[in-house]
Amino acid sequence: MGFVRNDEIHRQELEDFRRMLLASAGAYKVNAHEHRGEEGTRAGKAKIGTAQDDEEEKLVCVTSGVSFLGLALVNKLLSRGYSVRVIVDSEGDVEKVEEMRRNNSNIWPVTAKLSEVESLEAAMEGCRGVFHTSGFVDPAGLTGYSKAMAGIEVKASENVMEACARTPSVKGCVLTSSPFWPASGKLWYAWGKLKAEKAAWRVAEEKGLRLSTICPALEMYGSGLLATVDVTRLAEAHVVVFEAMSKASFGRYICFDSVVGGEAEAENLAAETGMPLNRITGDGSSSFSTRFELSDGRLSGLMSRTSCYSESQE
Repeated sequence: MGFVRNDEIHRQELEDFRRMLLASAGAYKVNAHEHRGEEGTRAGKAKIGTAQDDEEEKLVCVTSGVSFLGLALVNKLLSRGYSVRVIVDSEGDVEKVEEMRRNNSNIWPVTAKLSEVESLEAAMEGCRGVFHTSGFVDPAGLTGYSKAMAGIEVKASENVMEACARTPSVKGCVLTSSPFWPASGKLWYAWGKLKAEKAAWRVAEEKGLRLSTICPALEMYGSGLLATVDVTRLAEAHVVVFEAMSKASFGRYICFDSVVGGEAEAENLAAETGMPLNRITGDGSSSFSTRFELSDGRLSGLMSRTSCYSESQE
């Protein structure tokens, strides 16, 4: 879930984060297949579009790659030796990706509309996997995400799944969702993400597409539950889950770092994020009586095994 922040502060934080990733991206240049401008894109697609599981030549596609999560995910993919195609729909986003490309030639923008399946098919051609993080780039928290936007999110999810199913090179998709149906009908972000996930599972089952979904930390107000997650760990979770899909491991994963279990923790979180305390504890209530338990055991076990494997290869 997104926090509501001052728009100017939010934009500055996103820009600072993007520049940090730009700086680190230069250290992750890998000796993958060469790209020769636009022609290099076609060459890369022809090679990676085969069914060969070549660790040195990996091409994936990311939606909303210039969002807060999208940037972290792209950076993590580059660090793992992937080539990344970022779906964008505006000239401003193209320029942002081109700026990143100056530091690492294994990333490039491709223009497509999430409202058009054929457009998405063309963008995904040759990709081995797709990461669908959102139909929108950084919606302005809870109050800025409307019911109409939630409906668009659902349709975008259906279109992405349909395009994945139509693209022979795509072997799997990882979708960012929300863990639970919101207690309040006004939490449109959680509602939209969960409805989008349900639509994705329906299309995946109909088309025989391999799908995994990651459900990040959530906010549930009143007598519900609040959990937090670091964006870098969330990005890593996406990559780990995608890589595990080649070994027949797929499904639904909960991802969080910690649960806010007391008023002191809530106050610290409010101070760090700059949001009112009652947005965390709920209006007129400071009770933290949780009605259910949140577990990420499945994902933690998978990430732990992956970490051990990586260390053994060094």
